[in-house]
Order: sequence, then C-alpha cells, then structure tokens
Amino acid sequence: MDFDIKLISSTTSIMSLKTDCLVVGIFKKNKLSSIVKDIDKYGEITNILKSGDLNEKLGSTLLLRNIQKINAKRILLVNLGDKKKKIKESNFIKIIQSIMNVFCNIGASNLLLMLPFNKIEKYNLSCLIIRTIIIISDNLYRSDAQKSKKKPIKINIKKIIFALDEKNYIDGKNAIIYGCAISKGIELTKNLGNLSANICTPTYLENISKKLSFDYKMDIEIINREQMQRLKMGSLLSVTHGSSEPPKLIIIKYMNGKFKEAPIVLVGKGVTFDTGGISIKPSYSMDEMKYDMCGAASILGTLYAISEMNLELNIIGVIVASENMLSGNSTKPGDIVVSMSGKTIEVLDTDAEGRLILCDALTYVERFKPSVVIDIATLTGACVVALGHHNSGLFSRNDEKHTKLVLDLLRAGKMSGDTAWNMPIEDRYQKQLKSNFADISNIGNSSADSITAACFLENFTKKYVWAHLDIAGVAWKSGDKKGATGRPVTLLTYYLMLKSPNINFK
Repeated sequence: MDFDIKLISSTTSIMSLKTDCLVVGIFKKNKLSSIVKDIDKYGEITNILKSGDLNEKLGSTLLLRNIQKINAKRILLVNLGDKKKKIKESNFIKIIQSIMNVFCNIGASNLLLMLPFNKIEKYNLSCLIIRTIIIISDNLYRSDAQKSKKKPIKINIKKIIFALDEKNYIDGKNAIIYGCAISKGIELTKNLGNLSANICTPTYLENISKKLSFDYKMDIEIINREQMQRLKMGSLLSVTHGSSEPPKLIIIKYMNGKFKEAPIVLVGKGVTFDTGGISIKPSYSMDEMKYDMCGAASILGTLYAISEMNLELNIIGVIVASENMLSGNSTKPGDIVVSMSGKTIEVLDTDAEGRLILCDALTYVERFKPSVVIDIATLTGACVVALGHHNSGLFSRNDEKHTKLVLDLLRAGKMSGDTAWNMPIEDRYQKQLKSNFADISNIGNSSADSITAACFLENFTKKYVWAHLDIAGVAWKSGDKKGATGRPVTLLTYYLMLKSPNINFK
C-alpha cells in the first residue's frame, strides 16, 4: 500500500479533484461537514441522507456514485458522530476500520481522505496520519507465512492520499515516512512472533539480526555459550541447561548520533519457547509460549523503524535469546546460581526464567555507559491480571532522573496510542525476594508478582538510569484472533523520535 499527500489550497475546487473515491465525513442527524457542503451544490447528498440510507451509528458508511459535477468517481460518506463533540481516539480507530471494510468491496485503486482531523481529541496531525497508516497496515496483515496456501488480500486500493493544506504539507509528508517505517517495524515484529518455535530459535534470531545489521550498516556482535561462561553469566546459562538450542546474546549497534554520546540501550527478552522448565506450565495454551520472545522481536522492529527514519541517535539493541526446556540437565527449583554481577540467586521457580536471563544482560550493558536502559519483556502473567491487554506495565525507580524517563515513555505511549501504565517499585517489595540461602530469590510470595519481578531486575541496574516494560498483556492476542500485535514497537519508536534532533515531531 502506498501513501501520499494531495495539497489543497483555499482556491482548490473539491468538485474538480480527480480520485477513484473521495472519503468525507458527515455528523449525527445528517449534519454536513464543511467539505460535504462544498460538494453538495445540487442537494443530492442532502436528499440521500434524508432518505435514511446512512445509519446514525458512528463509523457507518454510505458509498455514492455519479454525483453531479464532481470528478470523483465515488464518494464515501462516513458518520463521525456528534458535530459538537471532539472525536475520541477509540472512535477514530473505528472510523478508519469502517473505511477499511469498504475498501475490500469496491474496485477503486486510489482513495482521497478528506476527514476533519482537527475534530479529533488531542489533535496532532502527524500522530493521526501515522496512526492511520498503522491501522490500515494492521488490517492488511496476514499471519500465513507457514501456510501452504496463502489467503489473498481482496483489495484493489493501491494508494491512499491525505488531503492537506500548505501549512501541514511538510509535516504530512514526514508523517507518511514515519508511519510506513513504524508499520514495517511492527510487521517484522509480528512475523517473528508468529513463527513456530521450531523455526524461530535463538539461532534464527541471530540470523535475522545479522541481516538487519547488514542491510542498515549496523555493527553486530554475537556472544555464544562459551563466551557467556567466560563472562560468568551463570544466571542466564542456568535457563539454557535443558535445551539443545545454543543461547545467543546479540548486540546490535546503531550509532548515528554524536561521537561519544552516551547510547540509549534497549534490552529484549528472547525466550523463543518457554515450557516453564521443571516448574512446567500447564498444557493449555502452552503453544503461545512461542511469543515469549516478543521483547526481542520488538527491538528488531524498532531498529528497523529508526533505521528507515535515519534518527540521529546512538542506540544499542541487546537481545538475550534462549529456550527454557526440560531435560536431565535442567535447573531444579532450589538450585543456587551465580549471576554475572556476583550476586547469588536461589531459583525457586524455573518458570520465572525471564528475569534470570535479563539480569546478566543488564549487568553486561554497564560497559556501554548508557544514558538510559530500557528492558522489554513478556515477564509476568501477573501484569496481565493487573493491567489486562491495554497497557504495558512500566516500572522504574522514583527519583528525578528516573521520573523523567518514565514521563518520557508515558508521553510517547499517549502520543502513539501504544500506552503504558506506571507501576511502583519500592524497597518494601524487595523484602519478598529474601532468601535464606542466597543473596536473593528469583520470586517473591504470591502477591504483587509483576512488581517483585521488576524489583528483582532493579537489583542489577544500579549503575544507570533504567526502566522496565512488562509487555505480557499486550505482545499477542489469544483466541480466534491469535497472533502477535507488534507492541511496543510504536511506543519505543515514538520515544526515540522525540529524542532525535533531526525529527521535528513534538
């Protein structure tokens, strides 16, 4: 799908615009938008609306043909709701999806969007264009890479054009670039997440990382099992004992900022399949544990997006990839392991493996002297209980530098629609991780599990500014719509865009 901008000036005649389909809005009780008034010179649209052909429900559509003196071959009317009220973000998504539903049933090859974007709540034109592109791309996505027969996408539309005035033209052009880059990053993340675990192994993630690095001229380093042993990554290695698949620590360096400027480091959990180990998971829905690498996948998607945008930042992506399987060599509940930091950890639950691999990666990244570190992980089911499938859980310390990082991430989430919710980290929760036999245990008691998981990680992040994103509730969907979502690629990319000096995006 291609996207473009049509420049509309004060002297442009809407009647003369040539397009296969012109999309315009009307409001509740058949109140016309200013654009519709301009094209309804002969009252045809007013008469059609009076006949009751357009449903009063928000997002309802009515396709018209052969309207007098109009060059557009078709006009698509979309109900935008109450004219006196701003359009809520959730309703805006419904409107775009309703338009998408019409795409599939018409022969038009191009479409001109002339919607009143300024009527949308918390109006930001660039964000709305990006969001529109992401919604459309998401609707066109198919998770059929491993099917013998691919289901064809029944749509004739090849190009979607946004009608903008001269004031917004440049911002619109840039927003299309950003939207397409983020959409492709999301697609990469979803593709990786949806692959079966016998294909998407740690070695497969290594190969994808190498290809991405080659395509965009990024430096890459792969740390294998033997190197992990020399680095004394005992916590990470303890998770890998039960698997024949070799673990990988993948470091990708996107260094496009100022020389010696401290990098932003993204650390992603890449457990390509999680049985739970000896603390084995129930069989129901265990297939979905192929999604336990979505934190890693989101880093690759984000690196793709920022490379397409050429952000002027130094960013290091660190992917810690392994399986958590059972065998005679598997780590047992009660085993004590030594982390790279030197801290000893009592492994009370082998299904709390994400924090065990992340803690050594978080220690490793100290060498980069980062400005901030953000880890992304499908870490706890407790986060799903707490926040459902709407918000990522955001955890960080409570001081000036960490509060700024939290606020920046929350802002990026609100702007992008890929939202997070700030959760607490306090010393009171650290007491739940006390062990009688080691420096720390890898789980607390049954309460506040998502918080104690974040508190565990916090013990390994004392030397830099850090935040943790628990994406267990947002990384994939279950049921009939099972599949990876691509989150939080949009949140992370927005966060980085807002930091980049060459992106005029506020």
